[in-house]
Amino acid sequence: MDIFKTYTVMEVKPKIPASRKLLLKTLMLAKASEDLEREIKATEEEKAKTLAENVLPLQCNGLSIQELQKLCMKLHRQIDTVDEERYNIEEKVKKNALEINGLNQKIFDLKGKFKRPTLRRVRISADAMLKALLGSTHKVSLDLRANLKSVKKEDEKEKGVEVTDWRKNIEAMSGMEGRKKKFDTSTA
Repeated sequence: MDIFKTYTVMEVKPKIPASRKLLLKTLMLAKASEDLEREIKATEEEKAKTLAENVLPLQCNGLSIQELQKLCMKLHRQIDTVDEERYNIEEKVKKNALEINGLNQKIFDLKGKFKRPTLRRVRISADAMLKALLGSTHKVSLDLRANLKSVKKEDEKEKGVEVTDWRKNIEAMSGMEGRKKKFDTSTA
């Protein structure tokens, strides 16, 4: 009896008033905005720190034209190497992202849970459908009977059957000759 009582008695959760929900939402949003501002400041500080470490201040005072040209060439070489490194890193990131997506797909396949995309109804005309299926090189036509095989009707004369008036056949069959012809299979 105690087992049945535990299943029938349900705990009722107290409802939160709308004003309390609104207050909690505003507090959460305020906290999130503070965290976002703190994160932006941290990234800016980190960026300034790395720039200060990697990029030394230029000293152009008192340099001749040839020395300035050498300095510019040196800076161009540094820019080229940095661009190459940036490109390599971007390609590695793309490759890793593709690999991660492939592994996630394998995980979904192993679990048996497939992510089904939401399908949208698309209205398309018959001409556009045929063009999409057959390609743009084919001429699209809706004359479907033209593609069917044509069957030639055999002439009745080729079969060996003579076409005669049906009334003459009945008159010929009504007399004695007709009855005799019916039962006489050896001559026919």
